Amino acid sequence: MSVTEGRYAPGTVRDGIIHVLSHSTGPLPVHEIERRVNQLIGPTADSSVRSFLRLNTPDLFIREARGIYSLGETELRGIQSQFSGDADWLEPRTFGQSTIHHAECLRWLNQQADSSFHAVVTDPPYSLREYSPEQQAKLRSGRGGVWRVPPALDGYLRSAVPRFTTLNDDQLSGIGQFFFLWARTLLPKLAPGANVIVASNPLVSFIVSGAMAEAGLERRGEIVRLTTTLRGGDRPKAAHDEFPDVSVMPRSMWEPWLVFRKPLEGSARDNLRKWGIGGFRRPVGNKPFGDVIRSAPTRKAEKELAPHPNLKPQEFLRKIVRAALPLGSGVIFDPFAGAGSTLAAAEAVGYQSVGVERDTEYFGIAKEAIPKLAALQVREN
Repeated sequence: MSVTEGRYAPGTVRDGIIHVLSHSTGPLPVHEIERRVNQLIGPTADSSVRSFLRLNTPDLFIREARGIYSLGETELRGIQSQFSGDADWLEPRTFGQSTIHHAECLRWLNQQADSSFHAVVTDPPYSLREYSPEQQAKLRSGRGGVWRVPPALDGYLRSAVPRFTTLNDDQLSGIGQFFFLWARTLLPKLAPGANVIVASNPLVSFIVSGAMAEAGLERRGEIVRLTTTLRGGDRPKAAHDEFPDVSVMPRSMWEPWLVFRKPLEGSARDNLRKWGIGGFRRPVGNKPFGDVIRSAPTRKAEKELAPHPNLKPQEFLRKIVRAALPLGSGVIFDPFAGAGSTLAAAEAVGYQSVGVERDTEYFGIAKEAIPKLAALQVREN
């Protein structure tokens, strides 16, 4: 937000108040709104904030009680619509116990009944930018854009990977805003005790995690997927020979999967009895579900069935999906379904699942790939 000649540009205070209230899990007292606006845009007269709140209630803000305000529903929906474009949606596809919808997740979630889903397992767009129509067009044409195309290895064309170091401050802020709105929209649609397991990247996971916690989900840790990726380890650009012993950042040997939970109703025992969720299913006998999982890269056979740049291996996904429902029943939800790999994993372990994918090409791939991925034999360990 810009400042001109010592005074804020028109709309700055308004945008600051809206930003603060849209990132709050509930109504805020005026003094807290003032404090956060000052943190966001710099020193601001308290009278400016108070006057703007009074003059724009009830059109823009809701006065919940004396000196306590929240953002009006219309304005919140307007913010959500920034991430919800119009499109001609195709008919959903069902295979076995899995159903995938061609839709935008925020708009689709708003239409679902409360307490519909018992766990979320998803691999979302880490930074949003790499799955924008512009960047997807560049990826599909082979021009790359934000996607870095690694060299071929043993004659095999390796998958493109997104370059998160190219993100600017506005794009990083957009990640937080989107995942806050997503988690806030998702929260009432989850049954109490539902696990929410979200794949991320070390460079942006702190933003995603903070936004989800701010929205009201309980942080329960991280699952570490031990796997060598293509991120990091490079020598300084245009100075490989000059600095042969230098890597500009560590070579990535792991992938974080954030673990959150919708708050329980009562104790874990009470929640398990009522909703059938509120923990993790043990893999075998007395062995608890662990938060470090060794995982090989996705096999070539799986990539051929479901050509998606971030396809995760069935061997790993089935472990996560199985553990997400502690009593082995309920509905797994994937709001960023991609090529349908999470739904295929749920199908393979015998769970009901629902997915949403907005990209028409990936939706078409998923319709064909889900039954084929589900039928694959993988190692069990």
